[in-house]
Formats: sequence, structure tokens, C-alpha cells
Amino acid sequence: MMSSVTETLPRGSDAALNAPPLDMRRLRKKRGSGNSLAAHGEPMVWLTGGALTLALVMIIALLGFVIWQGTVTFWPVPLVHVELADGTLLMGEPTRDETFKLEEAAIDRLAPGLQESARKAMAESAGVIHRRLLRTGNFDLTGTHFHWVDDYAVTKETRPEFAMVVERVEKGRFYGIPQSMIAAGEPVAEVADENDADEARRTIWDAYQQHHDAVTARREEIERLLKHEIGHEAARQANARLEMRAAELKHGPNSPEHQEAKKTFEAVLVEVGERTGEIRARAEKLRAENARFSITLATAQGVEKTLGMDEIVRMYPANRLSTGDKWSLYFSRWHEFFFDDPREANSEGGVWPAIVGTLTMTLAMALAVVPFGVLAALYLREYAKSGPITSAVRIAINNLAGVPSIVFGVFGLGFFCYVCGASIDQIFYPASVADNNPVFGKGALVWASLTLALLTLPVVIVASEEALAAVPNSMREGSYACGGSKWQTIRRIVLPHAMPGIMTGTILAMARGAGEVAPLMLVGAVKLAPELPVNLADWSGSMGPIPTGPLHLDNSFMHLGFHIFDLGFQSQNSEAAKPMVFTTTLLLIGLVAGLNVTAIWLRGRLRRRFVTGGF
Repeated sequence: MMSSVTETLPRGSDAALNAPPLDMRRLRKKRGSGNSLAAHGEPMVWLTGGALTLALVMIIALLGFVIWQGTVTFWPVPLVHVELADGTLLMGEPTRDETFKLEEAAIDRLAPGLQESARKAMAESAGVIHRRLLRTGNFDLTGTHFHWVDDYAVTKETRPEFAMVVERVEKGRFYGIPQSMIAAGEPVAEVADENDADEARRTIWDAYQQHHDAVTARREEIERLLKHEIGHEAARQANARLEMRAAELKHGPNSPEHQEAKKTFEAVLVEVGERTGEIRARAEKLRAENARFSITLATAQGVEKTLGMDEIVRMYPANRLSTGDKWSLYFSRWHEFFFDDPREANSEGGVWPAIVGTLTMTLAMALAVVPFGVLAALYLREYAKSGPITSAVRIAINNLAGVPSIVFGVFGLGFFCYVCGASIDQIFYPASVADNNPVFGKGALVWASLTLALLTLPVVIVASEEALAAVPNSMREGSYACGGSKWQTIRRIVLPHAMPGIMTGTILAMARGAGEVAPLMLVGAVKLAPELPVNLADWSGSMGPIPTGPLHLDNSFMHLGFHIFDLGFQSQNSEAAKPMVFTTTLLLIGLVAGLNVTAIWLRGRLRRRFVTGGF
């Protein structure tokens, strides 16, 4: 009380000069009696800061782990040739190592010569055993892809100079040492004497580098002929047959229209047969030319196997690579990963179809969800009156965001595919229905996009409504004062200023939709799609009477998220698929990040348009 009185007295007055001095000890005691540690707020600052730090550490650690595992997948490693104590010979790439404790009972079951080695190794390494996992390949000869090798069991280990890693079109990798080669039907070199073996193998390697590109070009041309040109002819035949079937259903089996369609189909059938025969003849000619190139390799066990050069995607001497060769091989594998089709049950090759499918589905989802979400938010914020019904709608929207994604997948399958799609087929594609070959009455890109649009709709509505609420009412009132109508005010004042917030909702919706897997498994995502959903060479896409050009909404598609699930949990060779899981995960994260960065950049540009200076 004394201090407050003193503070209110005018400075320099007699009352202020004659006031009794303050008792600081009593004042401190009075102030401190009501204080506690929590009252200062420092504990909450430390708690919130610690929580933020923990979250950042967890996120950075996860991203760092995925980035590290994903980027080292394609780096070439040396080949080792090991001889074990029991006489087993192995050759392969070390993929990972680990330590484990070998129980005494397990040591007693080892061969007498290995028991001492095992105990010695455990004594030298604090009671644990070190072992490596070698990718030995040669599945068609050995029936397995990997072998665990305990260090104590290795009696000899070398790195053969000309040991080759062979990445094949089928059957996985092959590891061997060149023994002979035939090019253009003529022998190039053969290892007949070990004294001259290095020179012969060097000759084989040089000849392989000389001819492999031409052989690969012929193999790719064969694949193009068989897949695209014959596929085009088969599509012509199928379309003609469907037109005949449609005429039969519409006009009757013996009507003039049906007879005319039948004649057209028979003419197309003859043309397709002739054209297909020509294409197959060209493919056989190329295949016969490729058959004149082959290479024979010997495995670690001495078994020789002859590989056609057209079976080889890539071959290289792992132990002779320079630093430049390793980087060249590394980037070559990345190029293959981005732009090639998958092979060997998706565990090798590329993910180009999954990239196209993921981007197309995400963009189609965004085009579907943003207009509906923004319109719903506009009505709730600008037109709807506050009341129990509006409150119930908002609660329903918020609750919709908590529904498990698989429920949306079941709804999409039951409603979009089996109701909407089947109805479209009945109206516009009756011939396909009669042949039990639905066009839209199955999983398709359009239904996957609409299902995920429904899944992400609450995100867009909530974010858009908050953005609309953030626009000051003074702007609306100024527009009304200038004679603007309600819609003019919304279109010219409110929406432009709310656009950055609406873009935020779009970013969140795209990020969530691109990473969803469970609903896609029911409404269109497949393990391997024969055709891309976007085909610039085929502009015949349509949805009933609506042309869609190169966008084929009725196609199934591959998705990076589903691809990760398939690699991680449905691959017969899980160890070989594991690196691809990390690399595909890294790609999906990068893809989502790229979409988000683009949207954030657009949001920033929109926000800068409406920045006003203060004065």
C-alpha cells in the first residue's frame, strides 16, 4: 500500500519527499509468498520446447534413415569369393552384416574343426559372432538368392578380378566368371588355359561392351513389336467384335445391321491376322539375330551356364570398376529406376508406371475435391445461417475426417464401382456387359480418384472455411458500400484473399491422398498395370459420351504406396526387395514433397498479390 501511494505522488512534492522509506525485505516476502515455479512459465517453455525438439529429432532421424537406405541401393559393391571350412564355395555381393550370440549347444553341434574356431571368435569379440549376408544369386541353379556366412567358418576369401555381376531380364542376378563368348555366330574368345585366362576374359569383356548395346536395342524393338503393335491389332479386333455384338443386341441377330457389322468384323479379322503375322515375322528375325550372341560364365562351384546376350540387362566386373565407372553405373541404375517398367516380380527394374499412376491419380483427386470442398465451405461460411442444422453439418464433416480409410475404400467399391460404374456400362457399353468384360464396373482410375476425393474432402472444407473466416468483414462492407452484390463480393474480394488458405487445404489433401494405400487396393490399384492411365499415343479415351483424350479413366493403375506394400509384404524374395522398398519410399516422399513445394510456391505468389503496406 505504501509503495502504491508513493508512486502516485507527484515527483518533487513535499509529500513524496517526506514519505517513509520502503521496506524492501517485506515487499520481497510479500511478492514471493504467492509465487511458484509454475507461475513463472519457465517449465511450460521447457516442456513445449522439448516436445518440439523431440518431434524434430524423430522426423529428421526417420527421413535420414530412409534417405541413406534409399540412396545406397544402386551403389555397386565388390564381389567376394569365399571358401568355407566344409568345402562350400560361394560368390556374391555382401549386403549387410550382424552379430549374434552362439549358444554352447549350437557350438557342440558344429563339426569338430569349427568348434574351436567358433569359440576363438567369440573370445575375441566379447562373446558374439560376426556374420555377413551374401547375395549369391544364380537362383535357377541353386534355388536360393542369399547365404549367411559366419566369419569363423571362412577359410579363404578373394576378390576375383573378372567376377561378373549379371542383371538379367528374368530369374534375378547371376554371378560368374566369363569362360567363352560367341558374337555374330563366331567364337570370340575361350578360357582354355589358366595362364592366359585373364587375357581371354579381357577380350570377352571388351567384346561384350562392343555388342551389348545393339543386342539391347533389338530386344527392346522386339518388346515394342509384341506389346504395342500386336496389342494395337488385338484392340482393333476386340473393338470390331464389340461393334458386332452391339449391333446384335440392338437390332437382332439376323438384322442387316448385324450382318454388316459381322462382315466388317471378318474383314478386320483377316487384316489383323495378316498384320500380326508380319509383326511376328519381324520379331522372330530380330530374335534370331540376337540368338547369335551368347556368353558362358562359370559359377563359384565351377558350373558353367550359357546366357543369351539378350537376357542380360547389365553386366559389369564389380572388382575392376574405377570411381568414375561406379558413378556411371550408379546413375544408370537411377535412370532405369525412374523410366523403366518393373521386372522380376517388381523387385528389379523401374517404377515408371507407378510414378505416372500416382501423379495422375493425385492430380485427378485434387481436381475433384477442391471445387466441391470450396463450394461447401463458401455456403457454410457466407450463406448458411447459424443454427442447429449448420452445427450438425460441421460436426459431421469433422467426424468424417476420423473415419478409417478402408471404410472409404469399401464405399468406393460398393457405390462407385458396382453402382455408378455398372450403370455407365449398362447405358453406354452394353456389348462389354454382355461379354462379361466391364469397362467402368470395376476398379479404375476415376473411382480411385473420387474415393480419395471423398476421403480428403473434410480437410479441404475445414481449411477453406477457416481461410474465408480470416478475410476481414471490413472488406465485405466496403464492397457492399460500393454497390457490389453478395456474389460479386465473394468472387472479387473474399475468394482472392482466401486463396492462400484454400491452397493450404489443397496441399494437405494432396499429401494425404498421395500416401493412402488401403482404399486403393479395392478401387483400382494393381500389382502390375498392362497400360498406363495416360497414353499420349492413344487419344481414344472416353467416359461414356465424354471424350477424355489420352487420359484413360477406365484403366487400372500402379501406385507407389501400393508398390511399397507389394514389395515389402508380398515378394517371394524379401531380402532382394528390401532395398527397393526404401528407394521407392524415398521416391514417394520426394514426389509428395515436390507437389507440396509447388503448391506452397503458388500460395506464396497469391499471398504477395494482396500484401498491403501500412502507414
